[in-house]
Amino acid sequence: MPSYTLAILLWSLVAAASFAQDPATDPDYRPDAQDPATDPDYRPDVDPEGAVTTSKLQVHVPKTLTKAGGYEHREALFGIPPYGASLTQNVYYSEQDLCDANTIDTRSGYPIRAKDDNGQMLPWPSPYILMVDRGGCTFVQKVRNAQRVGAAGVIIADNTCLCSFSEVCHADPGQDCEIREPIMADDGSGADISIPSFLMFKQDADLVKAELMANHVVRMEMQWSLPAPDDRVEYELWTTPTDTISKDFQRDFKEAAVALGNRAYFTPQMYIYDGLRSGCVSLEGENECYNLCTNNGRYCATDPDNDLDRGISGADVVKESLRRMCIWQNYGVADGVGVEWWDYVNEFMYRCDTEEFFSNNQCIKDAMIHAKIDDAKIDQCMSDSGGLEENKENALLEVQLTAKDKSGVVILPAMYVNRVSIRGSLEFPTVFKAICSGYFTGTSPEVCATCSTCPDIKECISNGYCGSKKLQESVSTMNMIYAMAGLSAVFCLFSFIQHRRYERQMQAQVKGIIAEYMPLDHNQMQMQNTAVSDEDDVEFT
Repeated sequence: MPSYTLAILLWSLVAAASFAQDPATDPDYRPDAQDPATDPDYRPDVDPEGAVTTSKLQVHVPKTLTKAGGYEHREALFGIPPYGASLTQNVYYSEQDLCDANTIDTRSGYPIRAKDDNGQMLPWPSPYILMVDRGGCTFVQKVRNAQRVGAAGVIIADNTCLCSFSEVCHADPGQDCEIREPIMADDGSGADISIPSFLMFKQDADLVKAELMANHVVRMEMQWSLPAPDDRVEYELWTTPTDTISKDFQRDFKEAAVALGNRAYFTPQMYIYDGLRSGCVSLEGENECYNLCTNNGRYCATDPDNDLDRGISGADVVKESLRRMCIWQNYGVADGVGVEWWDYVNEFMYRCDTEEFFSNNQCIKDAMIHAKIDDAKIDQCMSDSGGLEENKENALLEVQLTAKDKSGVVILPAMYVNRVSIRGSLEFPTVFKAICSGYFTGTSPEVCATCSTCPDIKECISNGYCGSKKLQESVSTMNMIYAMAGLSAVFCLFSFIQHRRYERQMQAQVKGIIAEYMPLDHNQMQMQNTAVSDEDDVEFT
C-alpha cells in the first residue's frame, strides 16, 4: 500500500476516533468530561477558565412558576441570540415533534384559542415562544421548522431526567435517567437559523407544560448578556488560514478593532491538531501522516483540498498558522489591536490565497511588505519558537494546542467575547454588538453608543456617525431652509403689524385735523350765505 494511502487511512481513523461524538453531527452529544453524576462541582456553563454564560430563562406569568434567579437551562450552539437584550412573549406548546415542516399544524397545541368563522382554532399569534418536546430529529431541525411557522424563540422540553436530578425529576415509565446532559449542537446545517433556543430540563418543563395544557397563559423571558467584569472587553477568533467562512470578517473588522482601540483586546487563535495525540508520530519519532504535519508529525492540519498529492497541504497550513502567530506576537500583543496583523491577512488573501501561491515565499514577502511587516523579524520568530523541522516542540504551537483544549473549540470558525462563545454566523454586526454588550455598565466606548444600534454598523464606524453624509447634509440644508422661512415669516408678520399700527395712527391724526377745521368751514359758509342774502335784498328792493 502506498505511503500516502496509508496516511489517508490513518488520519481518517484518527479523526473518527477523536470525533466519535461530534456535536456537529450527533444530536445527543454529551461531553465525556465532568460527569454530573460523580462530580459535585460540575457546572456545564462554566468553561475551564471560569467564564459563565449569562443567559437567563424566567417565567413571569403565572407568578407561581416564577423562580428566583430563573430556570436552569442550556443554550443552543446555533441561532443568533440578541446579546444584551431579551425576548419576552407568551408560550405555546406543540404536541407535534416539529420534524416534518409539511405536517406542522399551527392551529393545534395549548393553550386552546378561540375559533374563527370556519370553526377552526386560531393559529399561534405572532410573536410567540414555542415549546416542543425533545426527540424525533435533531435540535436544528426542530428550531428551523419553528422559525418557519413564525416562532420568535424555542424552548426544547427535555423528555428524560438527568440522574443528578433524580430527587426532583420523575422519569416517564420505562425510561431510565441519563448521566450526561445533551448539548444543543449544530448538525452542520444551522447557519440559516436566526432565532434563539434553550433546552429546559424535564422537571421544570413538565410544570410549564402542565400550565399550558390546563389552558393557562404562560409568559416567559429569554435573556442574554455577556460577562462584564470591567471597562475592557477581550475577544478572540479561532480559525485557520484556509477557513473560507471567516474571510469576510477578517477582511472587514480591522476598522472596528481600531475604533475600539485599547478598550477591546483581540487575540487571533490558529486551530491545529496535536499529532502526538492523534498518532502521527511513530515510536521512532517519524511522521506517520504524510504531508499533513510538521515537526515529524507533532503539529498537523487537515488538507484543505483533500488531495495529498497536489495543492495546499496540511503542513502548509501549519506553517502559515505559525507565521500569523509570530506576526501577532510582534505587532499585536502589545496593544491588542494589531493593525499590521489585519493588514497582512488581507494582503495574503488578496495576493496569495490560491493553490499556486499559498506557500510561495515571494508572494508572502510581498504581502508582508505591503502590510509594513519586517519579514526577517517574523522568520526569526518562527525559528526561535522551535521551527517546523525535526521531532521537537515549537513553543508557540504548543501554546495554541493548550488554548484549544481549554476553550473546547470544536466547530470553526469560533468567536469568543469575554471567554463566552458567540452563537450564530460570524458577521460584523453580530460580533460588534456582542463586544459592546460585554462592557461593565456605563463604561462602553463612544463608538458603541454611536454605532451599535445603527442600521449599517460598518458604515457608521467608517464615517464616525450613523447615517450617510448626504442624508446629514440634506437634513442640515432643510433645517437652514426652515429657519430662513421661519425668520421671513416672523419679519413679514412684524412688518404687517407695524404697517397696520402706523395706518391706524395716521387715520386718527387725519380725523383729528378734520375735526378741528370742520367748525370753521361751517361758520364761514354761514357768513357767506348771509352776505349773499343781503346783496340780493339790496338788488331786488
